Amino acid sequence: MAKRKAAVHIRECVACGCCIKVCPKNAIAVPRGIYAEINEDLCVGCGKCAKECPASAITLEAAGQ
Repeated sequence: MAKRKAAVHIRECVACGCCIKVCPKNAIAVPRGIYAEINEDLCVGCGKCAKECPASAITLEAAGQ
């Protein structure tokens, strides 16, 4: 099974920060207040951020895509 990573679809992201609160690895930030960014080196692909996102802007994809 391929390792999964979270990916932000920036056009859908509303920069609410809900994903930041649930990430167990602190792999997410909203550095410019525009959209969330995922640190792929820290992301473990747990999917908590995708489940929490009210805008459905985060999905899990195969690593490296």
